[in-house]
Amino acid sequence: MRGSDLINSRLPDELIMDVFQRLEAKSDCDAVSLVCRRWRKLERANRRTIKIGASGPADRLVENVVERFKGLQNLFVDERLPVASLSPPRSPPSRRRRHTSPPMEFRHVAESSESEDTELDRFSLSDAGLAAVARGCKGLEKVSLIWCSRVTSLGLTTVAQNCKILKSLDLQGCYVGDQGLIAVGQNCKQLEDLNLRFCEGLTDTGLVGLAEGCGRSLKSLGIAACAWITDKSLEAVASNCTFLETLSLDSENIRNQGIISIAKGCRSLKALKLQCINVVDEALLAVGSFCSSLELLALYSFQRFTDKSLSAIGNGCKNLRDLTLSDCYFLSDKSLEDVARGCTKLTHLEINGCHNIGTSGVEHIGRSCPGLLELALLYCPRIGNSALLEVGRSCSHLQALHLVDCSSINDEAICNVAKGCRNLRKLHIRRCYEIGDEGIISVGENCRFLTDLSLRFCDRLGDQALVAIARGCSLRHLNVSGCHLITDIGLTAIARGCPDLIYLDVSVLQNIGDMALAELGDGCRLLKDIVLSHCRQITDVGLRHLVRGCTRLETCHMVYCPLVTAAGVATVVSSCSNIKKVLVEKWKVSERTRRRAASVLSFLCVDL
Repeated sequence: MRGSDLINSRLPDELIMDVFQRLEAKSDCDAVSLVCRRWRKLERANRRTIKIGASGPADRLVENVVERFKGLQNLFVDERLPVASLSPPRSPPSRRRRHTSPPMEFRHVAESSESEDTELDRFSLSDAGLAAVARGCKGLEKVSLIWCSRVTSLGLTTVAQNCKILKSLDLQGCYVGDQGLIAVGQNCKQLEDLNLRFCEGLTDTGLVGLAEGCGRSLKSLGIAACAWITDKSLEAVASNCTFLETLSLDSENIRNQGIISIAKGCRSLKALKLQCINVVDEALLAVGSFCSSLELLALYSFQRFTDKSLSAIGNGCKNLRDLTLSDCYFLSDKSLEDVARGCTKLTHLEINGCHNIGTSGVEHIGRSCPGLLELALLYCPRIGNSALLEVGRSCSHLQALHLVDCSSINDEAICNVAKGCRNLRKLHIRRCYEIGDEGIISVGENCRFLTDLSLRFCDRLGDQALVAIARGCSLRHLNVSGCHLITDIGLTAIARGCPDLIYLDVSVLQNIGDMALAELGDGCRLLKDIVLSHCRQITDVGLRHLVRGCTRLETCHMVYCPLVTAAGVATVVSSCSNIKKVLVEKWKVSERTRRRAASVLSFLCVDL
């Protein structure tokens, strides 16, 4: 075309590539590469990021990628994705694999038939494929190899020797050995981010070698289920990684000494996540004493911590903003009182399964932390209404509230939050059986910025609550799964009042039918995801009305809908050009539909 020729003759390569750099979606990048040969060449030279799943012969695929895209900076390979051509799909190695002696270098041991493993290996990136990437793309800065089980120290060493400006390395689930990690330490002096979750072939030797080699640049380190990583490794990290800012540990072998060494040596630490059952109060006393810059602390499954630990955090970590306490059974209200007194900048708090924490502790947080933005109270039966009364009275900036199985909280508490926290944008409530229409009506009347509402299995909620929400809020996400009092009336109000809705879950609602789906099709044209499973009154007619208006639909779950037939499934598949997943019983799919849309069909129960 003459216009195309004019553009190509007058615009220099640099200007066209500058335009290409502003394209965010991969589909847009692919589209411009099809315009002409010059644009294809420029787009390939400009491509910086590639993401690969287990979708074909892995080594051949990465060799083609390297040949086409010479300027790659970011490579992401994720082999957790199922291989469509194999049955059953490949699953990642077990996290809880046990060793009786320290591991040698990785060797593949077949547990199923040799032919099956050979077929699976075709879809796994090997050292040869990784070497091709390393030699062809020496400017790589980020490499992510998730569950690449055939990658060993040999491949990792090749990457380290060729990609010396590497800044981020994710080896989650890779059975690499110590020599590979040592090579990274010796060659990648700019490494900042390292993830070693489920790297079961590593020992202290490898991590000590890495810390000694590139410790000064390391800022983030994650370790989980590495059976041979002990306090010795953490002592090396503490000595060499003095600028470490983020540390995530999930290990049964880490004890007090390792955490104490980190606290004393890494005084710039800003984020600490711990799931170490053998660590006790002494370790957190050190964190509170030495890590004054700490902003995020997450403690999971600590059954030996007491209030003394959180008292030290409250006294020493004045900049703490994000606190998660999960299954810490010996913490009481005094812990939250000490945190509230010392950490007044707190913005995010999650309490999950800490059964000795009650109303008083959350009251102190409400009074002392006026900047609180997000509060999650999960499985906290001892926390009552007055806790949320204080939150509503003092935390006017609150934007997100999560409540799960809080049996002592009722409508009074929700009304207080709604009236005091008018900036609320997200409200998630599940199995809080004392909360009914009154509280949610107050949310609709006061929280005009609410866009994400989830009310799962709250069996006192009915249509009046949804009518009030539709009048006052412009929702984008709504989940009312299991709220059996909701009928077509409530969903009709949502359809007419929330035109920006993109996600809807109405599963297990026995009183909604085709009328609601027709209203949704007319009013919610932007809807992308809908869950209709266990809705016994919807039929093919309702689905036809739904997809007539909701042409952007991408996922539809409709298992155990007895009045939906093969015709209804075919209607959804054929009417929605963007459809990516349809979850339905296998016997409801006709042969014609299966041939046309096999890639988007998912079957929950094959034998039904």
